[in-house]
Amino acid sequence: MNVFHTRGVPAALIALLFAVVARAIGSVTDGGAIAGIVVAFILMLSAGYAGFVPLLTLFILTALATRWGRRRKERLGLAEHSRGRTGSQVLANLGAAACCALPVVWFPEYSNLLLAAAMAALAEAAADTVSSEMGQASARKAYLIVGFRSVPIGTNGGISLLGTISGAVAASLLAWVSGVAGIVSGFWIPVIAVAGTVGMLVDSLIGATWENSGRMGNDSVNFVSTVFAADLTIVAALVIERFGQR
Repeated sequence: MNVFHTRGVPAALIALLFAVVARAIGSVTDGGAIAGIVVAFILMLSAGYAGFVPLLTLFILTALATRWGRRRKERLGLAEHSRGRTGSQVLANLGAAACCALPVVWFPEYSNLLLAAAMAALAEAAADTVSSEMGQASARKAYLIVGFRSVPIGTNGGISLLGTISGAVAASLLAWVSGVAGIVSGFWIPVIAVAGTVGMLVDSLIGATWENSGRMGNDSVNFVSTVFAADLTIVAALVIERFGQR
């Protein structure tokens, strides 16, 4: 538990400053800022101060994507509420990453696997938000991921070529940043990128089915999709390890 003594106070101060800035520019509500403090603190406690880098990258990517083409989104009635993301929205997108990273404090021997899963959850969150925002801002057509029939832009489960490519790029960038920051080794970068991208598509699939039918809300869909990306990373690691031993 020495990690609390060496990183605790600086990590808390960085997390607090990050939340204050995000709140000041209107990206989050008070509840969203508090949730952001908790997630940022856990990531830095588990992965060192470098754990803040992918979180900051996610914040920048989503902020830019949200503001991109805002006038068109407002005309379509799709613009995000100006008061920013709430606590439930922040936890829906970042909670899985925090849950994966936290056990590293007590079980550092599993840090490689757990931190890779945490980064995959962040990659999915980046991919999902960027794909949705860029698709709404620029795409001319959207197609329901189930059946691929044409649907209005912004429909749950609706995907576009531009949005999908943008999401995949965001997931890949998050994975690359995680590797450059030293949180994961180069081996994990493509695994995280693929898991984040697949998680994004799963988000659309759930949105087209369970969310559109009223069985799940948007926050639940986002959380499940990030968990899926994290789990996919763990499964991929186990499969690779098993075949690598043959």
